Amino acid sequence: MLTSQNRFPADSLSRRQLLQYGAGGLGLSLSGLRHAWAKGRPSDDSGLPPLKACIIVFYYGGPSHLDTYDLKPDAPAEVRGEFQPISTSAPGIFVSEHLPKMSRVMHKVGLIRSMHHENRLHDSASTEALTGRQSPTGDREEFAPMKQFFPCYGATVNHFRRDWQLDVPHAALPFVFHNVVDTPCQGGGFLGSTLDPLQINVDPDSKLYRAGALTLPAGHSPSVLSDRRKLLSVLQDKRVSEARTAIVRRWQEFSDRAFQLLGSEALSRALDLSLESPQMRDRYGYGPGPVSVGEGGGGGNGSEMGYARQMRGQNLLVARRLVEAGIPFVNVYDFRQQGQNWDAHFNNFNQHKRFLLPLADQSLSTLIDDLDDRGLLDSTLVVAMGEFGRTPKINGNGGRDHWPDCYTVLMAGGGVRGGAVVGSSDRLGSFPATEPVTPADLAATIYWRFGIDPTSEIHDLTGRPWRIADGQPVRALFGA
Repeated sequence: MLTSQNRFPADSLSRRQLLQYGAGGLGLSLSGLRHAWAKGRPSDDSGLPPLKACIIVFYYGGPSHLDTYDLKPDAPAEVRGEFQPISTSAPGIFVSEHLPKMSRVMHKVGLIRSMHHENRLHDSASTEALTGRQSPTGDREEFAPMKQFFPCYGATVNHFRRDWQLDVPHAALPFVFHNVVDTPCQGGGFLGSTLDPLQINVDPDSKLYRAGALTLPAGHSPSVLSDRRKLLSVLQDKRVSEARTAIVRRWQEFSDRAFQLLGSEALSRALDLSLESPQMRDRYGYGPGPVSVGEGGGGGNGSEMGYARQMRGQNLLVARRLVEAGIPFVNVYDFRQQGQNWDAHFNNFNQHKRFLLPLADQSLSTLIDDLDDRGLLDSTLVVAMGEFGRTPKINGNGGRDHWPDCYTVLMAGGGVRGGAVVGSSDRLGSFPATEPVTPADLAATIYWRFGIDPTSEIHDLTGRPWRIADGQPVRALFGA
């Protein structure tokens, strides 16, 4: 429970200041995580050990459930579309013909085919998908980023696992100049900016990953950093008396964490893909190279967009490396480029088969297999989803429009029963036919699998209590 004693006195600081001061409470402490795991937290009532990590792969724009994991081959032509279903490694489960690699790992995957909510616009739908609650402003979209109220899943897990003493409890990627804009509601909300994720950037020219503001300037070594830290300490001692204010003390904590991260060899190694074999990098896949401005209907800087697409598969490899390094919650955003993202209002089938599905198929299937090969899949929950699905009826432009009334969420690892399916859609894929599931249920499932009671309360800045999830865990996906 968040009390007046443990609220963050620096919540009034700006996001930019928080990043400058070391991204708040973000960091990487392998010893702290190992210590927490060694405690042997009791398993929940499912008999499964709690999660050690969760990776959310968020397909911004809204993938078509009807063209991926919930095809309707017997529906009318204006609904079923062009793609054919293929059998998978899980008996009785069929997926799109353009997901051949995922078809071979479906025995490790569970599906929720009855996810639904009421938000028809991207930002409000993303808010509910990533927090388990609709934004207090309702179903609306703004040109400026929506102000976040409720905390995202990673922030809430971080809040309840403060005793893990991690420097980096939550990371999000990629953030690429003009191409990738912050997906709404991935931060700490009313729990405070110190629970925002560490933002991982990918440079479109060098194609290297960096930890946002926590990157050493060129030519600066850790020894130089140590000297500067000592100098800063001296200056602070001269300027601030022993009776420091709460904000100054909090600033000192930010500063200490920033220096710790800047010198973190574990974090820098996790982001260095040159340490992976070329064969492993190829397994995750690369997208197409640079594109010309306007290709596929998108605008903006074509070179930056092309490099962002090229790194789509590599983003999931970075996510695996971050989990392997001890970060328990990682969000991957795939990907915000109007005209070539999952928001296929026109030319839906060409977009899916040419740009969207091939690399998503390769990278997600590889992530699942790679985690399994490394002994990490049982303790790591992978969630792959968009903010909604697409309309059953194909529009006049050969596309599908926004459809939150029924869509599919994929889950793997973390105790998921391979080949399990919860819920079903009706014959047109329009509405849940059985076992309807909401983002609130997804939130409860994630917290429950981390060993956190979904009925636990947190308090906003006015002191009002909120349950961390209003839904129920989707237990049918888990267990033997």
